[in-house]
Amino acid sequence: MGGANNAESSEAEIFVERVRAAFSQTPVAVAVTVVNAALMASVLLLTEPAERVFIWLSVALVIAAVRLTLWLQFRSVGSNGARSIRWSLASKWGAFGAGLAWGVGSVFLLPDQEIYQLFWVFLIGGMCAGAASLHFAHLPTVLYFIAPASLPLAVHFVLDGGQRQVAAAIMILVFVLALTETSRRASRNFGKMVRLRLVLEQRTHDLDITNAKLRKEITEHHAAEESLRQAQKMEAVGQLTGAIAHDFNNLLTAIIVSLELLRTSTPESDAKAIGWLRTASEAAERGRALTQRLLAFGRRQPLKPEVVRIQTLVEGMGGLLSSSLGPGIHVIKQFADALPPVEADVNQLELALLNLVVNARDAMPNGGELIIAAKASETRIADENGDGASSGTYVVLSVTDTGEGMDKDTLARAVEPFFTTKAGEKGTGLGLSMVHGFAAQSGGQFLLQSTKGIGTTAELWLPSAGPSAPPIASDTQPFVRRQPTRGGTVLVVDDDPLVLASTSGILEDIGYSPVRAGSGHAALQIAQTQQIDLVVTDYVMPGLTGLQLADELHKSEPLLPILLVSGFLEVESNQMRRLQWLPKPFGRQALADAIDRCLAAR
Repeated sequence: MGGANNAESSEAEIFVERVRAAFSQTPVAVAVTVVNAALMASVLLLTEPAERVFIWLSVALVIAAVRLTLWLQFRSVGSNGARSIRWSLASKWGAFGAGLAWGVGSVFLLPDQEIYQLFWVFLIGGMCAGAASLHFAHLPTVLYFIAPASLPLAVHFVLDGGQRQVAAAIMILVFVLALTETSRRASRNFGKMVRLRLVLEQRTHDLDITNAKLRKEITEHHAAEESLRQAQKMEAVGQLTGAIAHDFNNLLTAIIVSLELLRTSTPESDAKAIGWLRTASEAAERGRALTQRLLAFGRRQPLKPEVVRIQTLVEGMGGLLSSSLGPGIHVIKQFADALPPVEADVNQLELALLNLVVNARDAMPNGGELIIAAKASETRIADENGDGASSGTYVVLSVTDTGEGMDKDTLARAVEPFFTTKAGEKGTGLGLSMVHGFAAQSGGQFLLQSTKGIGTTAELWLPSAGPSAPPIASDTQPFVRRQPTRGGTVLVVDDDPLVLASTSGILEDIGYSPVRAGSGHAALQIAQTQQIDLVVTDYVMPGLTGLQLADELHKSEPLLPILLVSGFLEVESNQMRRLQWLPKPFGRQALADAIDRCLAAR
């Protein structure tokens, strides 16, 4: 059916082209008719009555004027579809009228002298040949002219009965037949030419469409490649920063613990030493914050997911956000109705929102408008590689500013760690990196949209809390640390000698008896020979991880309290929840509280 429709469409277009070609030659045909009619009239006046000659000339000129009028109308309205049929009829009957004028005129104005008769024959033949050469594209127009123009003269010669007249009639008929065949072939070739042109135009059109699709696919492919390269780069940087932060946390743990132990042994009267210790402790705390941001970007930070209501969280941060923004920025809050809760780490979510708000503030040095909005979205989120898309309900927490905005190059690097456009020490370049890593680690996504000179919108997509999510943390009683039971034996396991020594020092300081092990296998051997009350073990260790060590120890002593310590955790939530854990770097009080929680849980 499709091929038949295409063929019909092609023939219709060819027909339109035939009619258009026939009409395009009408002015030439009319001009030739007028000139030849005037010449023939001047010759006829030598032998024929003037009245008859002028009547014939008037008829020929009127027909020529009608044909010219039709041509003018054709030019103004054009020819397509159903109009082509009407214009085809107009072309045929216009040619028929012109041909009939010549044919009838040759009969009624034919002189007796043979020389003038020959003049008529040659003139009629020339007019027929001219019609064939001008209107060959539309064969009916040719036939409608040459038939009435030539046949009346041929019939007149036959009726005269003379031998020469009959011969002339036969010659006229042969000429007409030859001219008809020539016109038919020319018309057919014209159709082939138009058909080829239409095919070429269609092929060109199809090729243009294919090229456009190909260019689009190439552009999309290049964009996908660029996204993949960016994702791979960010993943590599994330792994690198996570590893660096892990090692740095070990160093910070030893530094912080050593400073705390040194502080307890320094007399209050030594103000200078206490001042230096305080300065060193503050520097260590800044290092702790830095590693936490690196771990957040590298998705290595330990998260404590719980069910959070975005609107409640934002309202609870109202005072902090207002003091961070200052008086020159007007805050607008827009929250959708019936907004579902999300499952996320509350502290990290608050830190992420604070980072976004501070970034927006810095982008509006002269003040402006800040919109904090939240809505639910049923959509699909793809991972950084462009695949592995997940579907479900997400809550979109967005921060929109009316600040300076970012250009394309800056936007492409905005979440890279340590990349910042802020001068001096105003920014570390880790704020957006932390938000990006936190969103990805929470099962969501972080999106940035920005226009230079208009502003920026940062969207934090977080999955809504499912039916299996933990209950919303509400008015629970705060944890009260009891006094540790002194004299207990604690097995301390860490492959880093500095952390092992510092952790053991804290345990001795708070009343425990530490037993050191530099690996998981060494810890198993010690546990088989000594009575152990508590195990404090690092998570990332060669040979046997802290989680594997806990599994082995619980096979023989299922109730043995075990505290898992790590610079970052890469274990499933259900595995994390069955053990107490403590993130590095930690200090004396944090370790004491974690041990108390671990013993209380037992």
